[in-house]
Amino acid sequence: MAAYTTFKLFLLTALLTLTMPFLATSARPLNPNLIRSNPNLAARLNLGEESSNCWDSLFQLQACSGEVVMFFLNGETYLGHSCCEAIQTIEHQCWPALLGTLGFTAEETDVLKGYCDEADHVKSPPTNPPPPPSIHDPINVKFVPNLEKLVP
Repeated sequence: MAAYTTFKLFLLTALLTLTMPFLATSARPLNPNLIRSNPNLAARLNLGEESSNCWDSLFQLQACSGEVVMFFLNGETYLGHSCCEAIQTIEHQCWPALLGTLGFTAEETDVLKGYCDEADHVKSPPTNPPPPPSIHDPINVKFVPNLEKLVP
């Protein structure tokens, strides 16, 4: 049995020794003309001065992905402000097709964009005015001198 295991180990070592030179030489060299003709990775990823906002928004979207999934699965009609902000930044300033590549359908992407754009325009309801002062309010009581003479 030991001879059989030794033979297998020898055979595996021999095969690896013979195939390593072929693996090292089979890699093709990069074509410099092909590299120059395609836009570089930085340009495709939009790595300009304002790109940090895009990447921050992408990480924020990753953080609120559970919220987005629950939005569609349970029919919850609320997404947090930071989640909507991330969706708006990505869709309007960075990579408009990104949500589609993350697995959302075109309809779901439109729903998310529409919800967040609408939530951005909805203003908080006006605050109610303070109640009028009570006539029994001891703080606002005014003393009227000689009231007995005025009241019959």
